[in-house]
Amino acid sequence: MSDTCLFCRIAAGALPAHIVHQDDEVVAFLDLHPIRPGHTLVIPRAHHVWFEDLPAPLAARVMAVSQMIARRQKRLYGVERVAMFFTGIHVPHAHAHVVPMQDVHDVTSMAYLADGAGRYSVPPRLAEDEMADIARRLSADA
Repeated sequence: MSDTCLFCRIAAGALPAHIVHQDDEVVAFLDLHPIRPGHTLVIPRAHHVWFEDLPAPLAARVMAVSQMIARRQKRLYGVERVAMFFTGIHVPHAHAHVVPMQDVHDVTSMAYLADGAGRYSVPPRLAEDEMADIARRLSADA
């Protein structure tokens, strides 16, 4: 764990998050600036900067939890497709994004380039009560 890493602090419970799933190896929580409601981050508890540095069993656990959340998102949002991808651009801690796709362009770079090339556009933040409701519904073993 890194004391300065935002995601390590969330995994340790030192910072608040809308938790969707947690176990001994991974924590899944809602993205504060979601592409779509339900956009979830899945992180290893252990600090690894790059996804390619994850030990294979831990990477498999991240994938398995991402698949579980994707199935829940499909039921909750009635979508045909859920995207799962690693970026690690803004927080140097390996993390997967799991996003219910309402539109084929939900996870294209254009969603982040509204202010032009070379500038990053932050998607709007959802209201706290909406985030809490989404987290509750996604974490339910349905």
